[in-house]
Amino acid sequence: MISEYCQNDVKHVVPDIDGTAEQQEAMTSLFHQFNVTTASARTIVKQFMEEMGKGLDHEGATLPMIPSFVTGRPTGSEKGKYLALDLGGTNLRVCEFELKGDGEFSVHQQKYVVAQELKTGEMRHLCDFIADCVDNFITEYGTHHISEKIQLGFTFSFPVNQTDINRGTLMHWTKGFNCNNAINKDVVIMLQDSFLRKNISVNIAALVNDTVGTLMANAYSHPQTSMGIILGTGTNAAYYEKLSNITKWRGGDQVFEEMVVNMEWGAFDLERRVLPMTMYDNKVDRESINPRQQLFEKLISGMYLGEVVRNAVIHLIDQLILFNGESSTGLNEQWGFETAYMSTIVVDETPELEKIRHILEDTLQVPSTTFGDRQLVKSICIAVGRRAARLSACGVAAVLAHTGELEAGANVAIDGSVYEFFPKFQTYLTETLDELFGQEVAQGIKFTLARDGSGFGAAMIAMMAHKAALAKAEK
Repeated sequence: MISEYCQNDVKHVVPDIDGTAEQQEAMTSLFHQFNVTTASARTIVKQFMEEMGKGLDHEGATLPMIPSFVTGRPTGSEKGKYLALDLGGTNLRVCEFELKGDGEFSVHQQKYVVAQELKTGEMRHLCDFIADCVDNFITEYGTHHISEKIQLGFTFSFPVNQTDINRGTLMHWTKGFNCNNAINKDVVIMLQDSFLRKNISVNIAALVNDTVGTLMANAYSHPQTSMGIILGTGTNAAYYEKLSNITKWRGGDQVFEEMVVNMEWGAFDLERRVLPMTMYDNKVDRESINPRQQLFEKLISGMYLGEVVRNAVIHLIDQLILFNGESSTGLNEQWGFETAYMSTIVVDETPELEKIRHILEDTLQVPSTTFGDRQLVKSICIAVGRRAARLSACGVAAVLAHTGELEAGANVAIDGSVYEFFPKFQTYLTETLDELFGQEVAQGIKFTLARDGSGFGAAMIAMMAHKAALAKAEK
């Protein structure tokens, strides 16, 4: 249990600002509002573990804890060629991965633009388009023998009720898609039907969640990987769970001991028991398309962090603490302050904070800023980003404490722009784990940046599913 590892609270110093007394007072207040103390982190981890247990026990829990049907672990010695298909935005991406053993692989990939009429037309037309793209890709890049059926992993980045490794029904569309005759239908069967009608020798071996893909992709090069996390526009996590702990599992007699669980952890603390929601977060939540949902995600993911900063900045403008009380059209618009600005602002060490001045005055059209203004905005960005990292660490801590992997060490794969580009994000993660578990345990937790986990992971899972199917057929 986490109580065995807890350390004393660590005191963090509020940064000084060379501005007015009101600005320093505002920064002190904001720092404390956005700070996640060690004591708060312990409480969050404890609640996280409780919610994990509920999600593993029964359907309808706050944390869904969805069985992925992915079992077994890569060894890194696997070889072969597998296709991956990634649909979830403007582009459709088709990739061929060649596994070379020793954790090595190569990739060919091609992007195809999905026209707007395909996103809102008949699902059959979208599937036919995907099949044509795969056919084009195989013709141009593929080196398979014609007699072989190509195994494909399908990353379908929409809400799916998965019922098997290669079966799942679409729950609802997101991201601008709204195809007819698709809801509550099996997306694999619909796409496989297009392959069959067009005489394309492809078998969809796996339907993949991108977080599960991140875990599996990293495990090929680092077989000890036990957890995969997305920290980008959105956030989620997946990890290996003992089947005996998934008490809601109704899969019948199974020969495997563990399965990857898709946590959907962005939904954590729907009841608002422990998350440190500020007035700025509440405003983001109220004005979002899904109020009172995905609260954990709204505190740590790239879609929302810039908006949290913007709300804090606007509040200080209204109090005449920033920019002499003057705002701008850009700052007054929802989502007007992009999360990407935060990274540029935080790393600005120029004498007059010129990069921050450029973003505020030239890009966002704030009439004028003082050095103190720019310092205060930088401090806000640091505080919001640091909180995101510390809350992310709470999720990591809960999983590793639950699985009992702390003493032996753990390898955690992370994909996403927030983790990759926000300055010192990993440092803040490690600091928090150090406070919770002690330095020796924290140093045993290794974080690995796993770019493109959704693509390579889909190919890996297709490989594993295909081998499992062959083994079952031989019995």
